[in-house]
This record gives sequence, structure tokens and C-alpha cells, in this order.
Amino acid sequence: MLFDMDGTLLDSEPLWDVALEELAIELGGTLEPETRASMIGTNEAATVVILLESLGLPLEAADEHQAWLRTRMRELFAAGVPCKPGARELLLEVNAAGVPTALVTSTPRELTDLLLSHLDPGNFDLVVCGDEVEHKKPDPEPYRTAAEKLGVDITRTVVLEDSLTGVTSALVAGAVTIAIPSEVPLPPSVEVRTLKTLDGIDLDYLRGLG
Repeated sequence: MLFDMDGTLLDSEPLWDVALEELAIELGGTLEPETRASMIGTNEAATVVILLESLGLPLEAADEHQAWLRTRMRELFAAGVPCKPGARELLLEVNAAGVPTALVTSTPRELTDLLLSHLDPGNFDLVVCGDEVEHKKPDPEPYRTAAEKLGVDITRTVVLEDSLTGVTSALVAGAVTIAIPSEVPLPPSVEVRTLKTLDGIDLDYLRGLG
């Protein structure tokens, strides 16, 4: 099984909202809802570029603004991040059953390691972060990389995702994909199994999807 992190296992997107709104103010603007929606599921660097472009600002200082965002997210994550409903229970069941499991996230390793304390890193055989692949979501590379390293057939692997970016990555990779939209609904044109929550979802349900 392959799990996304932000918005799927952890309710961390509201904290990104806080930091991005603060960064927009620092830059002399505001974070518009449609701009924030377009950032869901993207990596840190892409998020900063989207913000700068939305504010009509040059991209030359993008690295500096990304460093500011990274520092602020460390502060926010250190205060604690709740799990999404049903996420912890599903992880424990999957781990107890010995199912090969990976966390596949667009979040960089530095922040992911902070967040793993809320999920217990022992629940995952492998962690693939956004700064550890050449092509990030929505490219299929992150999920194909995780399946290859786990030694499992991607077409027989279940992926849990919340965003269009992540769902696209998983579908193109060839995985059995389940979407649990968090912040932004998926377009009706995206053909994917969709759940409202992970609450009550167990291995029996997931095994029936293959």
C-alpha cells in the first residue's frame, strides 16, 4: 500500500494555509482561494512559484521565499498535527498484517521527518519525499519509485490520495487509486474511486479493490 501524507493521513493542509497566507502578506499581497486551491498536492517549490505568479512578483527570489516557508512550516508542524479520521487505525491494521507499505509525499524530507513522529515511522517500510525524485507529482515517478523499491507490482498496489495532483500521479503510474478529497473536490472528469473519509475503511475493503 502506498499512502500520500498531507491531507490524506494528516490534517496538515490548514497549517499550510496559515504559512502561505502569512507569506502572501509578507510579500504585500493576499492569498486568493483559487490560488490556494491550485497549490494543493504540489511540492514546496511549485507552491512558492504559484504564489509569486499570482501576486505578479518576479521569481528571482523564489528560493529565499521557499526558505522562509520551510522555516515557518517547521514551527507550525512542531506544535502538532492531527491525523485524519480513520488514518491511524488503517495504518496499524496494515502494519500488523505485514503488508508492504510506503509513504509517498511531495513534502521535502526535512518536514516529512517532523511529521512522521505523528504517524510513527515504523508504520512504513519506505518513505519517498518530494525532494528525492527527479519528477514530482503529478508525474508517476514517485509512485513507480516506491513500488519498485518495495518490490511490488504497481498495478496490484493500492494508493490513497487526496488531491488531483496526487491522484493523477497514482493513476498514470498504474496503481489502484482511491481518492479522499480533503481541501478541493476532484473534477467530475477524473474517473477514480472516491471516499468521504478513511474512517471505517479496513484491509478487507481494500483487498476487494484489486
